[in-house]
Amino acid sequence: MVVTRAWRNGSAAERDFPVDRVSDLLERDDDTFVWVDHTDPGPEDLRHVEDELGIHALALEDALEPGQRPKLDRYRQSLFLVVYDVDGIDDDGELVTHEVKAFVTRRALVTMHGPDVDMAAVERRLGANADVCDHGVPWLVWGLLDAVVDHATATVEDIEARIEALEDDLFEHGNPREQQIQRRSFRLRKALGVLRRQVVPTRDSVASFLHGDAESIQDGIRPYFRDVEDHLVSVADSVDQLRDAVSSVLDTNLNLASNRQNTVMKKVTSWAAIIAIPTAITGFFGQNVTFPGEGHWSGLAASVSLILATSLVLYRVFKTKDWL
Repeated sequence: MVVTRAWRNGSAAERDFPVDRVSDLLERDDDTFVWVDHTDPGPEDLRHVEDELGIHALALEDALEPGQRPKLDRYRQSLFLVVYDVDGIDDDGELVTHEVKAFVTRRALVTMHGPDVDMAAVERRLGANADVCDHGVPWLVWGLLDAVVDHATATVEDIEARIEALEDDLFEHGNPREQQIQRRSFRLRKALGVLRRQVVPTRDSVASFLHGDAESIQDGIRPYFRDVEDHLVSVADSVDQLRDAVSSVLDTNLNLASNRQNTVMKKVTSWAAIIAIPTAITGFFGQNVTFPGEGHWSGLAASVSLILATSLVLYRVFKTKDWL
């Protein structure tokens, strides 16, 4: 699936035209720029892009390989950008990310992604900032980066709320389940690790735009890229702080578990001491009394039943108090 759009003289001109017309539109008018949005493109689709825009062969090779690291590669006539769009945390506690790749030329942007990427968010940003449409392709690139950063910011805020709930659970419940807290903590820490690997490096790509390494980026759009960079710096700082917070939760949970274990040991030891005293006294004096069923099978059955019943009662009590 491919969606195409063209702008001319600072306003929308055409939409949903064939990719084969891209070069004709760009040659017709110097004030025209285009956006080609591919969903799950194949080698044949990218060959059309290469023919129309003259994309470098190495960039095309990277575009076909999944799992690229976030980066901005600069070629003679184009740029190759890789970013990751964050789609929040799923029901299993896993962070959902989607790889988005883009070819950037002086007058064209070609984006490539899977079907789960919300490109409508990019369109909404472009529509809300149509007054800077005359900046051309940099305006399109900014819309893509701004949407990606906003999604990452929302996810960081969600993780922060989950960590705060985790901290509350450490103390609000009488007998918290250590394994549940540890599992939730490790999942959050894993999600933060993914953010640090796949989203935070985008800051370097934006910095490259800002500092003029990308020749196709005009100076007039720099304040918008600076705003994106500020958000990415905030995301990076938040990720580091939240990783420390998760580590603190894990350490606190282990300390609380150790304290609870010490308390349990003190209680069990106290009961063992109380029981040991009468046992020692009666054993020392060899006390023995008759009991119902003495010398009969019924007495053996009664004693075994009493042992099992008291053991089960103690097991249930200890299990309820989370001592076992």
